[in-house]
Amino acid sequence: MASGQEPPELLKQRLRYQGRKFNFEVSHLRLPNQAEGDWECIRHPGGALAVPVTSEGKLVLLRQYRFAAEGRLLEFPAGTIEPNEDPAQTIEREIEEETGYRAHKWQKLGQFFLCPGYSDEIIYAFLAQDLELLETPPEQDIDEDIETVLMTPQELEKAIWAGEPVDAKSISSFFLARPFLF
Repeated sequence: MASGQEPPELLKQRLRYQGRKFNFEVSHLRLPNQAEGDWECIRHPGGALAVPVTSEGKLVLLRQYRFAAEGRLLEFPAGTIEPNEDPAQTIEREIEEETGYRAHKWQKLGQFFLCPGYSDEIIYAFLAQDLELLETPPEQDIDEDIETVLMTPQELEKAIWAGEPVDAKSISSFFLARPFLF
């Protein structure tokens, strides 16, 4: 919020949906100019994402079916932060579960809101290096349809500019990691 501005006054709040990964609420607010209205928000615990880089300089990505997008998207491994879990713990767990790699060197790249117009979800992005391929590949969750894809940074950048379906959190994180990749 800009300094000097009063926050809106919360007059009423309703939980419209409580789900496994997020909640949907509607808040009736009075703005500093006295205008009133309803604001809808998806409340999400946040997520963590890794930009994994092999010793050969390849990026480890996933091609994953996403119901809402009605297709397979290219994305970096990511996951929802569990209660009382640090984002670094989340992504360490998720990278192993989704890719079969374990990273031994981590660097935080930054954090950003995913869709602040209607959600409070924050993504914490990390660079994952010094990867070790696990001997026993992990079992995928029953609701995941994931294929591991290795690409050079140049190949991914070309795919992004060519309009290949790549999710926004992966594009944002790729550009945060770019100075460490080229």
